[in-house]
Amino acid sequence: MPDKKRIDYDPEIKLLSKTWQIFQWNGDEIRKDFNIITKRRVSWGTDDPHTHMYNEPAIFIEKGAKVRASILNATNGPIYIGKNTEVSEGSMIRGPFALCDDSIISMGAKIRENTTVGPGCKVGGEVSNTVFFGYSNKSHDGYIGNSVVGEWCNFGANSVVSNMKNNLMPVKIWDYTKGGFGDTGLQFCGSMVADHTKLGIGTTLNTGTVIGVGSNVFGEGFPRKFVSSFAWGGGAAGFSTFKLMKFEETAQRVMDLKGKEFNENERAILQKVFEVTRPYRIWDKEF
Repeated sequence: MPDKKRIDYDPEIKLLSKTWQIFQWNGDEIRKDFNIITKRRVSWGTDDPHTHMYNEPAIFIEKGAKVRASILNATNGPIYIGKNTEVSEGSMIRGPFALCDDSIISMGAKIRENTTVGPGCKVGGEVSNTVFFGYSNKSHDGYIGNSVVGEWCNFGANSVVSNMKNNLMPVKIWDYTKGGFGDTGLQFCGSMVADHTKLGIGTTLNTGTVIGVGSNVFGEGFPRKFVSSFAWGGGAAGFSTFKLMKFEETAQRVMDLKGKEFNENERAILQKVFEVTRPYRIWDKEF
């Protein structure tokens, strides 16, 4: 196609077969992508005198990015800061790390290795080895590690995700291909949170929790380790079904806030997900 730019990719291509491989392989993939994206290019850099960079040659800052009074440590891996992004005051970031276009790192954030954020995300608190897909927010305090977060998700203030069992045993998570829980073989495995899912303030997720599409989880204590798509609730009250019409209204408002269209293709996909996940909603109540 004459209007497309060709990019040659030399490294080995990995085929994902499990969701947790997204965070498990993320550090290596950041290193590969960094070399491709920055090849024969010069970092825009920062003129902020209060920002300190370790191993500056492994840090690439795109035009339009704002970095203020932060620590960027690329000693153990590269750091990529995308276009029109903001790294707010007091942030501490260790590479490998990628901040995609139009995303914001909140004040005082602690971002550990092997993390990807964006595009269009707001992320803060403490984050380790986690991949946020586009337009998701976790802008407040709270910990998440060894996890995957889909698009259009939101974590309420002080939401916490556990990534290790107290007995240090390998983590089991829900496996749709098996219709039950499967052993990851990993000592560290947080949560898999699908698109359009929201967590209320103070929500705590147990090690290896899987939450489906379009769920709204809140309440005291840990919810079950597998929360079906379009679930509403948690805690002692249990779950109800998030009615599709109400979900679509919420999704429309959320996407409007970020200047994106909730179009008919999106609607059709989510309606299909609602139907195929119906057997997993074992309750009979609808919110």
